[in-house]
Amino acid sequence: MKFLGTQGAEHETRGSAFEAFEGTPLHFDFAQEDFQRVRELIHQLAGISLSPAKRDMVYSRLARRLRARGMQNFTEYLDYVVQGDAQEIEAFINALTTNMTSFFREPHHFKILAERLAEHRDSTLTIWTCASSTGEEPYSIAMTVLEALKSYRHQPRILATDIDTNVLATARRGVYPMDQLAKLPPEQLRRFFLRGEGKNEGHARVRDEVKQLLSFKRLNLLDESWPMRGRFDYIFCRNVMIYFDKQTQYALLKRLAGYLKPHGLLFVGHSESFHHASDLFEICGNTVYTLK
Repeated sequence: MKFLGTQGAEHETRGSAFEAFEGTPLHFDFAQEDFQRVRELIHQLAGISLSPAKRDMVYSRLARRLRARGMQNFTEYLDYVVQGDAQEIEAFINALTTNMTSFFREPHHFKILAERLAEHRDSTLTIWTCASSTGEEPYSIAMTVLEALKSYRHQPRILATDIDTNVLATARRGVYPMDQLAKLPPEQLRRFFLRGEGKNEGHARVRDEVKQLLSFKRLNLLDESWPMRGRFDYIFCRNVMIYFDKQTQYALLKRLAGYLKPHGLLFVGHSESFHHASDLFEICGNTVYTLK
């Protein structure tokens, strides 16, 4: 395919699935008022508190949405989001959600989990990972469960939720580049992954043995109601609270407390500390909490 200048552009695009960029700016003015409006809107929709240092990142990500919608400026775009178009609200949230993850990130959590799992051999086991991102965390949990429980009477159930539909789609597929699996021991690769061939060379897919433990669902943690029933033995809510202000953190921790079983564990991120919620949780390990 050729990429033409203005000469011959009409002939090139006629009858094709592509359109010229005419009418859509390649650069947009992004005033402080626009940025502040974005900050207020994403806080309202997802509870995320964007720091002033994120301005360039916000512009880069949302400018793609303006081009995709063929809009002329940020005022037009943000008005459109505020009007309540469900598809664009989802795209807006997806664009501003940061997803950094890896397999067995913060490995001490998985060691603690493995040590506790023996007591669930003859009982039900329920785990919730609140921000599953592209799937590395919930699959790491599932692998830990399968390694620790050689046999079990009741199949463990792992709920993996995220607000971002794009990362959930990646998680459901369970296909990853081999370089993301480079730090996994060979025995884990052999047991839990299938190596890609042909067009899938250089990738690996999670085996069904692992996938069958998981249920992926979209969930905004700020939704007024959550669809889950019952409590969980373990909740992973790691590197989520850092995006919320203290008031939102406390409100969310209070709700999580209602979903954690007595003597259950809440795993949080390495940079998260909840002294302001000491009436709800007490620390029982390195970034591990239990109900007060």
